Order: sequence, then structure tokens, then C-alpha cells
Amino acid sequence: MIDLKNRVSLVTGSSRGIGRATALKLASAGSDVIVNYVSSRTAALETAKEIRQLGRQVWVVKADVSEEQDAIELMGFVSREIGQLDIIVSNAATGGFRNLFDSEPKHFERAMATNVLSLVYLAREARELMINRPYRTKIIAISSHGADIALPSYGLIGGSKAALESIARHLTLEVGHLGVNVNIVKAGLVRTDSTDRLPGAEEMFAGRIHKSMMGSRVLEADDVANAVLFLASPLSDLVQGETLTVDGGSAIHV
Repeated sequence: MIDLKNRVSLVTGSSRGIGRATALKLASAGSDVIVNYVSSRTAALETAKEIRQLGRQVWVVKADVSEEQDAIELMGFVSREIGQLDIIVSNAATGGFRNLFDSEPKHFERAMATNVLSLVYLAREARELMINRPYRTKIIAISSHGADIALPSYGLIGGSKAALESIARHLTLEVGHLGVNVNIVKAGLVRTDSTDRLPGAEEMFAGRIHKSMMGSRVLEADDVANAVLFLASPLSDLVQGETLTVDGGSAIHV
């Protein structure tokens, strides 16, 4: 059994979807949790309520981690009010579903800031809290198949996810020797508020049963959270700079 007692985790974008499932999973394993949100305050408070019901401490912090100053202030809060941070899950993502020819520079900049730069901001600002601890601390970012598979109206998000995976690998060079593991969970198609807005979403969701190798079982947010939990635990101490795919085998065949 994975035991994360006496650990503190930050999960960005944890009011809904995979972020929410991850925050609850980490709390179930014993970690106290910082729930981060931008606009979904009610949902964030509901996530926090469930974490408290699990007997864990929880803090709810509004911060747009795509903004450098917000990331600085978020980590300032963690340093002052908590004084500890062991696990970062960089889950917040954006980009919109549009063709590349319909994209403007502001769309590209927003996708890169939220999906890629936020990881760098958070890691940099948390560095002193996370390095040279008695145990290895963990940074985990959430990617998707758009990083290496072309999907309709997904160019900006997919491109930023590819960059995210590369950035994570390079980040290990800067913090790995200081006791920090940096890894990626690449999630297959999970039904969330966001993916429900994908062009052709219903056809893709219906087709999961034919793409997966899991029989009638479909990928859920909780399955992705299980992978994050593994990478957040001491069981993954020798896993460094890797991308762990969780998709039931969907992406390994046509």
C-alpha cells in the first residue's frame, strides 16, 4: 500500500476532471493537499470538502499558474503558511479546440504559458522547498496523445504537450541530482468537461471500445490518478524523466 502520510501535494487545476481525481487519490494515500483553481471556486471547495472527509489537511488557493507572478505568489503562500511541499502535479491545461489556421498568436501564447511554462514557474519557485530532502520529492505533469498523434482541432494543445514532455526531460537535468524526480503521465481519452467539447467527441468516445485492449472497461480519470499516485510515491524513485502512458493500449495500433 502506498503511504504518503506527512507529505504535502499541490495539484493545479484540481477542481474538476483528472486534477480532482488526482487530488482525492493523493489524499486517500495520506497526503495533505493544496487544491488550486482559477475560476471554478465552487467545484474547488467541493473537492476540498471531500479531502477533509478523508482526514487530510487541505488548502484552497486561487492562482493562474500560467502567470509567472501568480506562480510566485502561490509558492510564497506555500512557503509561509505550510512550509513544506513534496509533490507537484502540473495538471492545469488550456488551448481551445480550433484549427491551426484559425489560431492567433494569443491562442498559442496562452496554450504554451498554461501547458508548459507553468511547470517551469512552479518547479523554479518550489525548488528550495523540494531539494535535498530526506526522501525524493516528485514533480509530475499531465500530457495527452496530442503530443505525438494528430487530432482534429488539437494542434495548439498537442504542440504544447509535446513541448511539455521535452521540458520535463530537460528539467530532470537541473533537479534530479538534488533529490527531485520529474515525470509525465500521458493520458488517453478520458471523459471530462473539457474533452466533451472536442470536435467529434461522441464518435471518439464511442470508438474507445475498439481502440482499447481492455474489453468493455474504459479509461477513467481515476485510472490516470492511479498512475500519478505511483509516480508520487517512493515506488517510483528510480523512474526519472519518463513519460508513462495510461490508455489501455489504444495508441499502439491503428
